[in-house]
Amino acid sequence: MVIQIRDDRHMRALTGLSQKQFDALLIEFTVVYEEGRWKAYEQGVAAGTRQRKPGAGQKGKLPTPADKLLFVLYYYKTYSTFDVLGTQFGMARSKAHENLHRLSPVLHETLVRLGVMPHREFATPEELKQALQGTDQLLIDVTERLYRRPQDDQVQREHYSGKKSVTR
Repeated sequence: MVIQIRDDRHMRALTGLSQKQFDALLIEFTVVYEEGRWKAYEQGVAAGTRQRKPGAGQKGKLPTPADKLLFVLYYYKTYSTFDVLGTQFGMARSKAHENLHRLSPVLHETLVRLGVMPHREFATPEELKQALQGTDQLLIDVTERLYRRPQDDQVQREHYSGKKSVTR
């Protein structure tokens, strides 16, 4: 059982994409997915461990590339637990985990090929300036992380942020 999309608003709520964007992404996602399947098949044949061609065997709960893309985009939009994700797509939590970790690299490669994968790190300030050329606004999303304070008083002062501590 795969989630049935009723309209464009429903698609945006579940994936963050419009139906038109989803369809455009699906074309490249399908190409990347099929390339990966054939590459794995050829490696299995070369190693002598392959038993059947891609597409043979059981079809699973995500039979089409559209179902696979919807599954992985739904997870990244909602970040639900594998129990919930499995329930939504009619599979066990272990299969939801397995499918997500099998399909996430396919989505990543698709976004890289389309040139829409966001930058995560820059090696030099010049690389950052070049990436921002022609941009008039910059949004940075960060997460604060706990930092273990040094025991040495002098070193501790060097790392003091000026924020009040929050007891937990």
